[in-house]
Amino acid sequence: MKMKAEKILLLLVCVSFWIFGVTAGPQTCPADLESDCNDSGEWKGEFFPEIPKIKYEGPSSKNPLSYKWYNAEEEILGKKMKDWMRFSVAFWHTFRGSGADPFGAPTKNWPWEDGTNSVAMAKRRMKANFEFINKLGVDRWCFHDRDIAPDGKTLEETNKNLDEVVALAKDLQGAKIRPLWGTAQLFMHPRYMHGGATSSELGVYAYAAAQVKKAIEVTHYLGGENYVFWGGREGYQSLLNTDMGRELDHLARFLEAAVAYKKKIGFNGTLLIEPKPQEPTKHQYDWDAATTANFLRKYGLLGEFKLNIECNHATLSGHSCHHELETARLNGLLGNIDANTGDPQIGWDTDEFLTDIAEATRVMLTVVKNGGLAPGGFNFDAKLRRESTDVEDLFVAHISGMDTLARGLHNVAKLIEDGSLAELVRKRYESFDTEVGAQIEAGKGDFEYLEKKAMEWGEPKVPSAKQELAERLFQFAL
Repeated sequence: MKMKAEKILLLLVCVSFWIFGVTAGPQTCPADLESDCNDSGEWKGEFFPEIPKIKYEGPSSKNPLSYKWYNAEEEILGKKMKDWMRFSVAFWHTFRGSGADPFGAPTKNWPWEDGTNSVAMAKRRMKANFEFINKLGVDRWCFHDRDIAPDGKTLEETNKNLDEVVALAKDLQGAKIRPLWGTAQLFMHPRYMHGGATSSELGVYAYAAAQVKKAIEVTHYLGGENYVFWGGREGYQSLLNTDMGRELDHLARFLEAAVAYKKKIGFNGTLLIEPKPQEPTKHQYDWDAATTANFLRKYGLLGEFKLNIECNHATLSGHSCHHELETARLNGLLGNIDANTGDPQIGWDTDEFLTDIAEATRVMLTVVKNGGLAPGGFNFDAKLRRESTDVEDLFVAHISGMDTLARGLHNVAKLIEDGSLAELVRKRYESFDTEVGAQIEAGKGDFEYLEKKAMEWGEPKVPSAKQELAERLFQFAL
């Protein structure tokens, strides 16, 4: 009897272990290179085991790892919030940001990094990227080719490295996640010290073309919705040794070739140019939205490109982000937004997460006027501060940026529902709603006719612009 009881007890213990193993699923451990989780050396656990999937908890929530304002499925002004926003994670800042600045060495040492730029390390970062995206609850990401895969000794080897990492990314994306855009990094390698498409060396121009060709191919392969050109070194340091006209012509020929190749391979994504005034080049040829629009118009490329506006670049060019967005929109060129901001007391491109509610509301005013950004969206081209070194900080920063823009959208809905600000603007220009004003706007107000009217009317009365009232009405929505 005792023997029978022992056998029953042993059976129960075995069954219990089996049930636990089935229901609990695979065990995870920190993404630490010193972990013994896997004898093969390839770590397979969670990279962010302490971070839950981020959920919407509403404005009253005090949980920093939750959304207070971003409710993806909430409908505002006829669209779901996720369709207005189309948020994207920037691979280079999130997973390659080191915390280094012009005056200091790197401060970030993520537990999954091994200090190399190997293909194996690139794959590990890619796995971390998609776990991050899934826990954040977004479905887009952006990348530079050299951020996700290392250079090889030859162009062929470099392309092979990229293909290997991109194949993994394709598998990890699944059916839901896609790149918002991809791009080629034509500014870090010494070969690009004079630029890529504007280099004075033909060999560099050809190498840049080959790199962009490959980057467009992998963006297309991954289902990317756009492709970006950022000309960090497409400009000059001194006009004394520069043939500006020839360089601009070369840049136009380069972009024309990109358009032709995009069509050849069947890539239907939008080609975007990202204006920036300076840093690292003294004067970049895509200084701001207006300069870039003029370049596209001169070379007959207006129908082939739109703009990727970065808020921090706008301020470096002496404009507000709102101004750059409106300039792009009015020219039919607003394609995408790099959501970040700068520090007015620091003179370089600090790439901070946008947390200013008023600024986010101004941004969303233009986005709503534009009818949205699709197939573009909001890419968080923003990085943690040098002093923020915890893995959790990556999540908090993105959550804060997403909540800020979501709150801005809510505020725009309030402004539209109230109507007072729009009415103030309408009344300011109501004199042009007359018969004479309509003739002017139709191109029929010649100088002789207007001179006659000026003599008939006498000295005009100029009303107040009501700027303070406009700002007050704007504040009511915040």
